[in-house]
Amino acid sequence: MRLRNVLMAALVCAVCAGHAFAADKLKVGISMKVLNAPYFSAAMQAAKARVVELGGEPIVTDAQGTMQKQIADVEDLVTRGVKVLIIDPSDPEGLVSAVNAATAAGVKVIVMDADLDPKANYLTLVQSSNRQNGALVGRWVVDTFGDKPLKIALVSGDKGNPVGKARRDGVLEGIVEAQLEKLGKANLQIVGQGWGNWTDEGGLKAMEDLLVANKDINLVLGENDSMVLGARRAIESANRQGITLVAAADGQKEALALIKQGKYGATALNDPALIARTAVDLGFKAANGQARDLPKMTYTPPAVIDRGNIDKFYNPKAVF
Repeated sequence: MRLRNVLMAALVCAVCAGHAFAADKLKVGISMKVLNAPYFSAAMQAAKARVVELGGEPIVTDAQGTMQKQIADVEDLVTRGVKVLIIDPSDPEGLVSAVNAATAAGVKVIVMDADLDPKANYLTLVQSSNRQNGALVGRWVVDTFGDKPLKIALVSGDKGNPVGKARRDGVLEGIVEAQLEKLGKANLQIVGQGWGNWTDEGGLKAMEDLLVANKDINLVLGENDSMVLGARRAIESANRQGITLVAAADGQKEALALIKQGKYGATALNDPALIARTAVDLGFKAANGQARDLPKMTYTPPAVIDRGNIDKFYNPKAVF
C-alpha cells in the first residue's frame, strides 16, 4: 500500500510538472496583415511551425488587410499574455502606436517583411535586402545582355509604395553599376511603367498596355514574381518574341518552375519562410535575454536565382 501511495504521489507530481511546463511555454503572437495570398500564408505557417519547434505556443491573428483590425489584434495579443510579437504590419505609420504599446507592456517585438517607421519601438525588422538583391539581378541582366541596349518595361505594384520603389531602384542601380564596370557607360531606357497591384491579373493588364504602347521592349522588370507571371501571359497572347523576364524579388515557385524550363530569366530571393523563421529565432533570443543590441534592420542572405542554380531553390511542394 505504501509503495502504491508513493507511485500515485509520483504520478500526481509528474502531472503537476506537466501542467507547470505547459504554463511556462513562451506565448508568441504572430500578427499577419493578411493571409489570403500564398506569400503571407507561407510566412505564417513557417513562423507558427518554428515557434512550436522551439517549445513555444503560437497565437496567430489575421488582420484581413485592415489596419484597424491589426491594431485591435495586437492589443488582444498583449492582453492574452504574449511575450514575443512577430508582426507583418499593414501600414508603416498606422501600427507605430500599437507596437509601442506592446513594447511598453514588456513584449519583445520583431517586425518582418513589410516596413515599419523606425521611430517605432521594436527590436529589429527582418526582410530581404532590396538593394543587395537588386545589385545581383542587375548584374545578371548585364551578364546576359552584354552591350545590347536595354529597353525596359517596368511592372510596378502600386503608386507610392516604398517597397516597390526600393525594389526597382535596387535593380536599376545594379544594372547601371554593372554596365559602367563592364562597358564604361550606361545604356538603358525605361520605355514605360505599368501598375499591376502586385497580382498576376494586374501584371497581365499592365503588360497588355505596355505592349501596345511600345514595340521595342526586350526586358520586363517586375517588382514581384506574381506580376511578371501575368506579364508573361500577356506577352504570349500578343505573340511577342525576344523579351526577357526578371523580377526584383520573391522566388515564387511558379516562377522558379519556368526558370527551370528556360522560360523566365531570373528573380531574387525573398523567401517568406526564411524571413519568418529568422524573426521567430530572434524573438526567442530576445525573450531569453540573448539578443541585446540588435541592429534596426536584419537582412536575410541575398541571392539571384537563375537556371544555373535553380535546383538549390526550387521546391514544387512549397506553399509559395
